[in-house]
Amino acid sequence: MTYLLTQMFLYLLIAFLLGLLLGWLLWRYGQPTSGEIDAMRAENKRLRGDLDTCNTKTARLEAAASAPRAVPVAAPAPVAVAATPKPVTPKLAAPKPAPVAAPEVKAAKKPEGLKGPRSGKADELQLIHGVGPKMEKMLHGLGYYHFDQIANWTADEMVWVDNNLEGFKGRATRDKWQPQARMLAKD
Repeated sequence: MTYLLTQMFLYLLIAFLLGLLLGWLLWRYGQPTSGEIDAMRAENKRLRGDLDTCNTKTARLEAAASAPRAVPVAAPAPVAVAATPKPVTPKLAAPKPAPVAAPEVKAAKKPEGLKGPRSGKADELQLIHGVGPKMEKMLHGLGYYHFDQIANWTADEMVWVDNNLEGFKGRATRDKWQPQARMLAKD
């Protein structure tokens, strides 16, 4: 009888250890590897870049759609002929609309930048809506690495940044970077 109990105990112990091993293997290989995590991060950055491209195209199309267009002039209604003919006077072409004045450009002043990030680590500027990987590199190239730098820009400095973001003119004002940077700088 003790022989059977000992044998059952050994089989139960072996089954328990095999269950632990199998559970650990399933848990271990169910977790994403560092390579998979890096691939997901790269895909995330690519998708953010695509989103920025789409936002830029959308803004360009909206600006084109809101631009004034020439309104077609309707043909004059036919005139009934009177008993006595009236002299025909040639019609003059409609006057051309006056050119629209360009918007007044404020004096722009370049915000002070840094040679490199403080403490060797830049803030993740991509947390600001409208800043993707390409825009973040462009801002780093101009010397802007931290949220507090963007939060402290004056109105003149905002104009300078808007005019000097190559391919993204007006993005800083349109996407309201400063309020977002102020919130992120507090964290």
